Amino acid sequence: MGAKPHRRCFTSVVCTATDIDECADPDKYQCFGHCINTDGSYSCICPGGTSGNPQKPHGCIKAVEKFSGLAVATGFSSGTLLLLLTFSAILIRGKLRAQKAKQLRGFFFRKNRGLLLQQLVDKDIAERMIFSLQELEKATNTFDEDRKIGKGGHGTVYKGILSDQRVVAIKRSMRAIQSETDSFINEVAILSQINHRNVVKLFGCCLETEVPLLVYEFISNGTLYEHLHVSSPLSLPWRERLRIALEVARSLAYLHSAASVSIIHRDIKATNILLDVNLTAKVSDFGASRGIPIDQTRVTTAIQGTFGYLDPECYNTRQLTEKSDVYSFGVMLVELLTREKPHIYMSPAGYSLVEQFLLLQRQGKLSEIIDPQVAKEGEEDAREVSEVAAMCISSSGKDRPTMKQVEMRLEALQSASTNIGNDPRTEEHIMKIPSAGQRSGNTDGSRRFSMEREILLSMDFPR
Repeated sequence: MGAKPHRRCFTSVVCTATDIDECADPDKYQCFGHCINTDGSYSCICPGGTSGNPQKPHGCIKAVEKFSGLAVATGFSSGTLLLLLTFSAILIRGKLRAQKAKQLRGFFFRKNRGLLLQQLVDKDIAERMIFSLQELEKATNTFDEDRKIGKGGHGTVYKGILSDQRVVAIKRSMRAIQSETDSFINEVAILSQINHRNVVKLFGCCLETEVPLLVYEFISNGTLYEHLHVSSPLSLPWRERLRIALEVARSLAYLHSAASVSIIHRDIKATNILLDVNLTAKVSDFGASRGIPIDQTRVTTAIQGTFGYLDPECYNTRQLTEKSDVYSFGVMLVELLTREKPHIYMSPAGYSLVEQFLLLQRQGKLSEIIDPQVAKEGEEDAREVSEVAAMCISSSGKDRPTMKQVEMRLEALQSASTNIGNDPRTEEHIMKIPSAGQRSGNTDGSRRFSMEREILLSMDFPR
């Protein structure tokens, strides 16, 4: 309300009241709302839709604005609370995941370590070879696709750099099935017993995943297959092919006879022969390998291997012997001689590479299938290696030489081709071997010759 009304007296007897319009004098009677003059006073109210103190500047506020301010304040508080709840939930979820992953790694470690020790029967060896999953994830940037360097029959291979700066190849299975676990554990057990310059070195394994991860030395120069089957007319020089064949033969001879248990690789092929910067051969991928006790000569087993390289006798009888590796090696020799791919080759008449090679050898027409580069560079060596290859791919295992005999034969050929060593026994080492046609002409004669050949080779090249 406004001030009291003023009174004016015109006579000393009679005095009447006169009203003053306070709204007309806003400087004296302040109202920042809606001013209403009344008898003897005035009213100051906020306009419709507003509320507050009309006698103060900006004292009247719209109801919507008040609600908006309240909503903003309430929304800010609610948003902060929701953000805190979300952040807390993420933290709790992360901790639960980490705890579950840790428990799972522990479970797999206990399970796989048991399998590994069962194979190795040596706790100290197993403990020395164990890597943590965290270390291998760090080495491969959590198995980034850019680190992938290959994929084989038993897993995908990644390049990694360990904390001690060693460059390694890490093999990881993409299938969580028991057979893969068994093959990985088997590979660890096999390679832990092997120390040979032509066999890829196994540094260790990680047992904290469902299927163990294997850690090898990194071989930087690809596979024999990649070097041999290039699109250009010229491939690996013949001398390099012969040396690589000799190195693979040495490793197989070692596996078959020099290791504590006779080890059969079961999957010798060009893609499983790695080459380092000096083109030194390294036999790899032992997932399918088998160890045979020294008091056994063969074991019954399921079929393992690659089409085109697989021993037909083992396929038919399920009897695995060292001669199965000899056959696969012989196919690889044919591949080195012809630069044809055993798993896809098919002659116009429908023959496989092995069948076509033996047929042309019997007919004296090997020049039709031999790589022109080999014919030009290899000269007499190529014919000698062809004879060795034909012996290795004999349909009957007993007609095949041992890998030790093959090693010595190839070693003599390489020495002769590089003019190294004028040992008078060199000519004796490079024995004349009848062609496949001569050996297959008479079964009994062939068997007698095979026995004589075994005796002679045994005399010259002790196993």
